[in-house]
Amino acid sequence: MKKLLGIIIVSSLSLMLSSCYTLKNSSIPPALKTIDVQFFENNAPLVVNNLSQTFTEALKNRIRSQSRLSITRNESDATMSGSIVGYTIAPVSIEAVASNVAPIADANRLTITVKVKFVYEADKKINFEQNFPGFVNFRGDIGSQEQNLIKTIVDQITEDVFNKAFSNWQ
Repeated sequence: MKKLLGIIIVSSLSLMLSSCYTLKNSSIPPALKTIDVQFFENNAPLVVNNLSQTFTEALKNRIRSQSRLSITRNESDATMSGSIVGYTIAPVSIEAVASNVAPIADANRLTITVKVKFVYEADKKINFEQNFPGFVNFRGDIGSQEQNLIKTIVDQITEDVFNKAFSNWQ
């Protein structure tokens, strides 16, 4: 009896997991097969040299790995374009070191904002143009940790952009 119950539980879990997997990319229209992901130029007031390349490639990799779409140049069913419009570092918590000394930043926040335009001519109601911010808090000097912080934020933003364009998550 225990063996039969175990088989039923395992079978049920397998069916549930496989049905969840089939929901992936459920809102990508069947006619949408190719996308042109254009280079995201860095127009932020504070510029990091490799940020444009890092973001553009991360977005392409996410689309390649999590959808059935092919990335092409020029002739495509849809286009994704935009630019990096914000790169800021601001204090998020203040620490008072002594009563007669000005307080200093205990932690800072790096925020990156990317403006994205998605155009699919066959179904204009899924088109959008929107800013996608991402941030991470950090302590200490940014110099030694900047590239790791950028990677974390780029992962957040590419997930948000992907979900907005292809998973219909608002």
